[in-house]
Amino acid sequence: KPIRIVVPVPPGGSNDVLTRITAQVMSVALGQPMVIDNRAGAAGMIGADNVAKSAPDGYSLLNIQASFVANAALRAKMPYDTLNDFVFIGMMARAPLLVVVHPSLPAKNIKELISLAKVRPGQIHYGTPGIGSHSHLSTELLRRLAGINIVHVPYKGIAPALTDLLGGHLQLAMTTPPSVMQQVQAGRMRALAVGGEQRSVFLPDIPTLAESGYAGYRSEYWWGLAAPAKTPPEIVNRLAAELTKALQSAELKQRYAVEGAEPAPMTREQITQFIATDIHRWRQVARDAGIKPE
Repeated sequence: KPIRIVVPVPPGGSNDVLTRITAQVMSVALGQPMVIDNRAGAAGMIGADNVAKSAPDGYSLLNIQASFVANAALRAKMPYDTLNDFVFIGMMARAPLLVVVHPSLPAKNIKELISLAKVRPGQIHYGTPGIGSHSHLSTELLRRLAGINIVHVPYKGIAPALTDLLGGHLQLAMTTPPSVMQQVQAGRMRALAVGGEQRSVFLPDIPTLAESGYAGYRSEYWWGLAAPAKTPPEIVNRLAAELTKALQSAELKQRYAVEGAEPAPMTREQITQFIATDIHRWRQVARDAGIKPE
C-alpha cells in the first residue's frame, strides 16, 4: 500500500517541495507509491505527533527539519518525545542560512554590520517567522557572539518578514537562499554571509560567518526523514538504503539545486547524533539569549 510521508507544513515551501522530490525518486526503487500528507500547525508539532502515534509499520513517515529540533530545544511541554518517539532514517538535504540586509543599510559585510549595530544600539530590527523559530535562534546566536543590541520582530511566517524587509521596515533577516535569491540578484536585498560551515555552491562569493570573524558559528536549514519508534529495524534500514541511493541520483541533485539545497546523506547513527547534539546546542543558545521555554 502507499507509504505516507507527513509534511508538517502547508504545501509549497521547501519542506514540501524537497520531500516530494525525494519521494518520487525513492518510490520507484521501493516499488510503492509515496504520498505526501500535509498536516500543518503548532510549529510542525501536529504532523510530528500524528506520526509518533501511527503504527510502526513503515507506512507512516515524517519529514523532519530544523524546526523539529528548535521545538525540542525551546518547548517545556510537547505531545511527543523528540528523541524517543521516533527512529531517524536519514538526512535529505542541507542549505545554509543567509544573512541579508536592506540595501539602504550602509553595511557591505558582516564586520560593517556589527560595527553599525554597535554605534546604533536598538536601531536595527530583524524579522523571523516567530519566537523560537530556527531563524530566531540563529540570529540570536550571532547577536550573542557579536555582543550587539538588535531588535527582534516576530512574524507568522518568513514571507511577511521579507516583505517588510523589502519595504525598508526591517533592516535584517536570516533565511534560506531560495527565499531571497531573486531579490539578492535584483539588488533589492544585500547578502552579507552564509551560516554554514562552508560557502554555498550557489553563492560562492559570499563568505561564511566563520570566515567573517565568528569561528565556530554554524546554522543551516536541513531536511530529513523519520519513522515512529519501534518500526522494525529491517524496514528502517531498507528506507535508509533507498534514501541514500536516491541522494546519489543526478535527477535529484539537479532538482534540489533549484531549491538552493544540496544532498546531505547521513547514516542512521549520524543523523540521530546530529539531532541530539543540535537540541543541546540550541537549548544553550536559547538560555543565553534569555528565551524562555513555552
